[in-house]
Parts: sequence; structure tokens; C-alpha cells
Amino acid sequence: MSEPASRDPDADKVVINRKQFPCPQCGGAMGFIPGTHNLRCPYCGTESQIPEITKNADGSIASSTKLRELDYHEFIDRAEAEQTREKKVHLTHCNGCGANITLADHVSAENCPYCGIPVVAQDFVQTAIEVQGLLPFQINKENAYVRFGAWLKSLWFAPNNLTARTMRDGVLNGVYTPYWTYDSKTTTTYAGERGEYYYTTETYADANGRRQTRQVRHTRWYPAHGTVSVNFDDVLVPATKSLPRSLIENLEPWDLQNLEDFQAEFLSGYRAETYQIGLRDGFDLAEQKMAPVIRSAIIRDIGGDEQRILSSTTQHADVTFKHILMPLWISAYRYRERTFRFVINGRTGEVQGERPYSWVKITLFVLTCLAAAGIGIYYLSQME
Repeated sequence: MSEPASRDPDADKVVINRKQFPCPQCGGAMGFIPGTHNLRCPYCGTESQIPEITKNADGSIASSTKLRELDYHEFIDRAEAEQTREKKVHLTHCNGCGANITLADHVSAENCPYCGIPVVAQDFVQTAIEVQGLLPFQINKENAYVRFGAWLKSLWFAPNNLTARTMRDGVLNGVYTPYWTYDSKTTTTYAGERGEYYYTTETYADANGRRQTRQVRHTRWYPAHGTVSVNFDDVLVPATKSLPRSLIENLEPWDLQNLEDFQAEFLSGYRAETYQIGLRDGFDLAEQKMAPVIRSAIIRDIGGDEQRILSSTTQHADVTFKHILMPLWISAYRYRERTFRFVINGRTGEVQGERPYSWVKITLFVLTCLAAAGIGIYYLSQME
């Protein structure tokens, strides 16, 4: 059965091919060290530096590398075969949260890092938009556990055993999560109204029957129309459905100025999710993030004391995009048959998460407050 025409044909495609980097001394699989440009062998401790991408004389990244803006409309208009490559990828698909996670070649089954459900690996050959850049992990696992524990202890009304059970049962997984960035030069024509205040003097009788005067504000409305231009740079859109959007967006801001050209070495020792939200759908989400900024520009252009926007039409020009990966430490923890996700920004250490509540603690708190209020009212009544 054919897919609906409205469905984004770029969605649910595979993009990352995991590579292994054997240790030159013992042959063990080396892993990336957060906060460095090095790989380390966990068996013999040998380290090797990740080769730097070719740079220009002024230190900027050479134009031949992948980390550059791609023309959105040109990419969409060209035949898919000209823009994508087939890759065989060893990965899992989670039926619980929908994540597609790459695995090491020797791993055939494990738990999903997003929701904790057991998943089994499969081999795919599909087309996809290649990753152009990433932000490597800056926060290591030990530091992430410290921040995670501090966040758990700071939660109000959490069950008494939450911290102990989560730190015992929860496992932090390092996952590179897919994002899109979009640039666009927008031009918006609008029609609306500008409200300007004016005041009149009103006479009234006060509580004692005496005549008083006061100023009363009114608004006089005038038609307004015009055009505003707003340029957007690196509007960031998560390309995953594995985590609630509110949760993942609360990890921002990201230091996009430090993006690295994609090199497989940075993924060594970590998982990487393939994008579930395609390029077109991602741009729709980017437009939603642009809309409040455009609206503010229209409000400023209308001027006056109040504004009404009756209609607006936005045109996009010079739209470009990048496909990038962001580092997350993720833990999925089950408490009383429910799954709670916790995520940590692998660059800044910002922690966000879902959490259970102890209704016993909440009930005791409410009862204590009511008792305190009752005592206060009693003593106030005795003082009258």
C-alpha cells in the first residue's frame, strides 16, 4: 500500500554507519574521551589523537568539508538518488518510543537507552541525508552521574527511595541525538490596526456623594499595513520523536559555534540515533519557532500603544540547512510500572527529566499547611 502524499518521504531513514577503531597496541576497540580530541583504549590505556579536518590558513574550516549550509530547496528539488547514499547499518528499532539506535557490530540485543524496553538489532540498507557535523561530548559519564544525582536530590515531593533506586537501577547511556538547523531570510507582508490612546475627563460621585473627576483612557484605531524582514540563523529543530519535545528543548542553549565537522571517531563508544523527523517536517517545525519572532517584528513595525494583526504572509528566501548530532546522557527508569526519562546535556551538564511524585508526601504537606493555618487563625481570634 502506498504512503499518503502528505507524509515526509525523508522520515524514518538511516544515516549513520558505525565504525570501530582498533587500538594500535592491543587491537581493542578505542572510545572517544569527552572533552578532548582523543580516543583511548579501555584495555591498555593507549591514546591516539583524532585527525583534524583540513583548515584554511586563518584557522577556518576548509570549504571542502561537510560542515556547511546546504541549499534546502535545491536539495528537495533534486532527485533523491543524486543527494543520498545507501548505507548498511546495524541498529535497533524500539517499538516503545520509536527510536532507531545504532549498535556496535558485535551487539545483537540490549535495552533501549530512551525508554528501557528490550530491543533486537537488525541490518538495514536505506537512503538518508548524511550527518554533516556534531558537538562532541564534553561531560564524561562520571560527571554526568554527579549532576544526575544532585538533580534527583533536589526534587520536591519525590518518593524516598527514588534516588537510591534510580542510581542503582538506572544506567546512563551516551547517545548522539539528531537535529536539523535552518537558516532563512523571511519577508512578511501584513495588515492590521494601530491603537493610540487618548483620554477624556469623567465626572462621578464618590462614596460620600461628592462629585469627583477622573481621566478615562480610550483607544482610537487606525489601519496599518507593511512589510518586515527578519533573517534567521541556525534555527534548531530536534529530529527525534524518542523524547518529549518540551524535555529536549529545555536542554538548550547549545554552543553551535563549536560544531565539529563530522568524524566517526567522535561516535566511538557511544550510540547514535537516526532521524525520525525528515527535512521537510523539520522545516515546518522551524517555521513554528520563527513565527513569534516575526510577530514581534510586525508589532514593532505597527507601533502605537496597542496592535492588532489581521493577516500576514511570509516568504522564505535563501533557505539552508545542516544535519547535526548533539550529545545526550540518557537514563530510563521504571517506577511503579511507569517509565521516566532523564536527559543531560553532554556539553553543559544541564539536567531535565520526568519524575514521579510521592502523594504521601504531598498529602502530609497539605495537611501540615492546613494545620498551621488553623493554628494561626485560632491565635488571631484569641487576640481580638
